[in-house]
Amino acid sequence: MTRNDQADTKTIVHVLRHGEVHNPKGILYGRLPGFGLSVTGRSQAAAVGAALAHHDISHVIASPLQRAQETAGPIAAAHGVEIQTDEDLIEAGNTFEGLRVAVGDGALRKPRHWWKLRDPFTPSWGEPYLQIAHRMLAAVNKARVEAVGHEVVLVSHQLPVWTLRRFLQGDRLWHDPRQRQCGLASLTSLVYEGDTLVDIVYSEPAGSSDPRVTGA
Repeated sequence: MTRNDQADTKTIVHVLRHGEVHNPKGILYGRLPGFGLSVTGRSQAAAVGAALAHHDISHVIASPLQRAQETAGPIAAAHGVEIQTDEDLIEAGNTFEGLRVAVGDGALRKPRHWWKLRDPFTPSWGEPYLQIAHRMLAAVNKARVEAVGHEVVLVSHQLPVWTLRRFLQGDRLWHDPRQRQCGLASLTSLVYEGDTLVDIVYSEPAGSSDPRVTGA
C-alpha cells in the first residue's frame, strides 16, 4: 500500500460500552472483579453482535473486566476472531468503588466522604479525566493501526467512552453525568480516513437506556 493509498484508506473504530451488569446491591463496582452481565446485558451483547455481523470486523479488543469481555463475546464469535485485551480500556479509577453512591443514599450522606467531592473538574474522587482520555486514545490508535482498512470493536465503559468522545470533539472534559450520550451497549464509532478522524457516529443497536444508569 502506497502512502497515498494509506491516506485514503477508511478505518472504523467502534467503541462499545458494555451491556447491563448484574448488580443487585446497587454499588459502584468500578474495577472490582466478579461483576458480569445480567440476563438483559447478555441480550444486549447478542443484539450488538447481530447488528455488526455483516461488518468488516477484523479485531475485537476489550477491557480486562468481566462485563466487557462478556459483551465482546458475541461479536468475536460472529467474526471468528479471538478477543484481545487492552488495559487502556479499563473502567476509570474511583475512590467510591464498592460503595452505594446514589444521590441521597449511602456514602454521599456521610461527611467523611465529602472531601473527596471538593474538585469536580479533575475530578478529586477518581482518575483524572485527561488521563482517561489519553489512555483511551492510545487504545484507539493502536487498534486503528492493527485494523487499517477494516473495522475494529473496542469494548470499554461509560465514563472512558464519553471522556474520549469529548476529548476528540474538543469539549471540556468535566461534565454533568446526566447528559452523557452513552447508553448501555451503545456504539461510538470513530471514522478515519488514513490518520484523520473525519466523523463520530453514535448508535444504539441494543436499544436506548438512561445515561444515569450505574455501571459505567
